[in-house]
Amino acid sequence: MTEGMVGLLLIYLNGEYLDYSEARLPVDERGLQFADGIYEVALVWDGQFIDLDRHLQRLERSAAALELKLPFTRSEIRAVADELLHREDPRRAAFYLQVTRGVAPRDHRFPSEIVPPTVIAYLKDAPLDQEGLAHGVSAITEPDLRWLRCDIKSVSLLPNVLARQHAAARGVREAILVRAGVGVTEGSATNIWMVRHGSIVTAPESNWILSGIVRGVVLELANAENLPVAERFASQEELMQADEVFLTSTTSFVTPIVQIDGRLIGDGTPGPVTTRLQELYMQRLSRLAHVAD
Repeated sequence: MTEGMVGLLLIYLNGEYLDYSEARLPVDERGLQFADGIYEVALVWDGQFIDLDRHLQRLERSAAALELKLPFTRSEIRAVADELLHREDPRRAAFYLQVTRGVAPRDHRFPSEIVPPTVIAYLKDAPLDQEGLAHGVSAITEPDLRWLRCDIKSVSLLPNVLARQHAAARGVREAILVRAGVGVTEGSATNIWMVRHGSIVTAPESNWILSGIVRGVVLELANAENLPVAERFASQEELMQADEVFLTSTTSFVTPIVQIDGRLIGDGTPGPVTTRLQELYMQRLSRLAHVAD
C-alpha cells in the first residue's frame, strides 16, 4: 500500500476487521451520546510501532480514572495493532485506538447491566510538517477552558477543538492554553515547552495537563544531556519573553514555535536547545525502528 493511502481503509471494530464503509455504530453508543470513552494515538515509523507500550499504559490509567474496564489485555490489543500493521503495511502512520463504555439506553448513569465496551482501532495518515520542523511554526494563546481532569485522555475534546479552530482561523499551527490562576498548561493537542535563561521549562504532571508520551521521552533525553529542566507552570509573560519555545506530540515530534500572538520568539528561528532535542528525538526514532527490525 502506498503511504498516501494509509488510513480509514480497514477498521477494527469489536473483534472484526471491516472495510471503512462497513463499520457501523448504534445511535445509543455512549461514546457518541456522552463522549464516555478514551483513546490513544501511537506512531508507526519505518513500519514499526514506537512506544506502543507507553501508550497502552496511559490508556490503562485513563480507563481506571473513568472506571472503565478494558475488554482486552495489553498483549491482545497489541495483536490487533500488529494485524492492522500487517494488513495495511505502511512505513509511516498513526495507530488510533478508542474504547468507550459501549451501547446502552441513554442515561447519564453507567449502564445497570454489564455491556461490552466498544473498541475501535485503525491506522491513519501521519504526514510530517517538514517545513515546520525545519523552520518553526506560529501559535496563538487562548484561555484554557477545559475540565479539571485534563490528565485523562478522554474523547471529550470540544474545548480543544474550539481552541485549535481559533488557531486555524488565524492561520497558525497551534493554540497555547493559559489557565487563569495557574499559567501556561499545554497546547490544544500538544505539550508546550520554553527555554529561558538556559533552562527548559514545561508544565508539571498534574490534573491540568495530559502528560504526552513524547513529553516523557524529551524529559529523558534532556536529562541524559544534562540540560537543566524545570517542571513548573510558566506565566504567559514568561512565555512571550522566552528565548525558545517548542511543542511536542506523537505526530509533531519536537517542533519549534517561532512566533506567538504575532510576536517573534527570540530571533524568530529555531533555537539551539530545541534543535538539539529535535536531533536527539529523531535519532531515537531511527534507533527504535532499527532495533524492532
